[in-house]
Amino acid sequence: MGPAVRVTITGATGLIGTALVAVLRERGVAVTVLTRDVERARARLAAAGAGSEVEAVSWDPLGRAAPASALAGADAVINLAGEPIAQRWSARAKRALRDSRVEGTHNLLAGLEQAQPRPPVLLNSSAVGYYGARGEEPLDEDAPAGQGFLPELCVEWEAAAKAAGELGMRVAMMRTGVVLDRSDGALAKMLPAFRLGLGGPIASGRQFISWIHLRDLVGIYLAALTDERWSGAVNATAPEPVNSREFARQLGRALGRPALFPLPGVALRALYGEMSEVLTTGARVLPAKALVLGYEFAYPQLAPALRAALAARHERARIARRRP
Repeated sequence: MGPAVRVTITGATGLIGTALVAVLRERGVAVTVLTRDVERARARLAAAGAGSEVEAVSWDPLGRAAPASALAGADAVINLAGEPIAQRWSARAKRALRDSRVEGTHNLLAGLEQAQPRPPVLLNSSAVGYYGARGEEPLDEDAPAGQGFLPELCVEWEAAAKAAGELGMRVAMMRTGVVLDRSDGALAKMLPAFRLGLGGPIASGRQFISWIHLRDLVGIYLAALTDERWSGAVNATAPEPVNSREFARQLGRALGRPALFPLPGVALRALYGEMSEVLTTGARVLPAKALVLGYEFAYPQLAPALRAALAARHERARIARRRP
């Protein structure tokens, strides 16, 4: 497959999607986004630097098959759609988390089945939550799934995406770690406390955090778009995961603030319930496939990655300048 000239994206208004769209447009790739709210998507993508040249097509992932006309002829489809994991997992929230990922992916494949010519590639988002709580055990893409709600959700989500292989498509599932970006995601939520000198490790501080800078996450997606060697599970994480205590120490140092106040597990359980286990446990996930395939990380170590994420107010606009 040569350079991509047209890509269709679901979930394009989130942290990863807006960065990807901006980079693809800067490189001259035509982008179509499938969204429940066309006007909101256009405004959000324009604010992220994607301009007004992105085609936005209405689609409710839970209501019907994806529109085949928006998929036909694309060089690749990137599926990022899903409700936020970081919320209290009530029975209703669990249903929404599952439906948005699993049923949404089924409906995407229903559209792909009808699309002619059919896109040859599906890059499907997943999460390092696939591995569950695994302590210090180093985990590559061949490691088995863990136990619990989030690992089971990831297994079901990936199985729905793998079915695209039966349509003759190459499928890669991006098991994404904690994405470092100052404007959104986990790091953005940590910053207020750390800037006040009130930050610190989560619970015991021993659990591993498998992180990745936004620039490298976008780089991995770009590499996987056109290189047929990228298929199956892909750990989209940096090569050097750290425990929560070290993460807090490095973030405090980057901000010039102390990081001595641990966030008790009991407080997290009161706030998030069952979901707090994602924060108080962890997994030491390694990007074995990316390294074997020769991807060169811009930020393989945490300290430079944090400095870059904190210093560059317009970091997303500069992501496109580095080619994988």
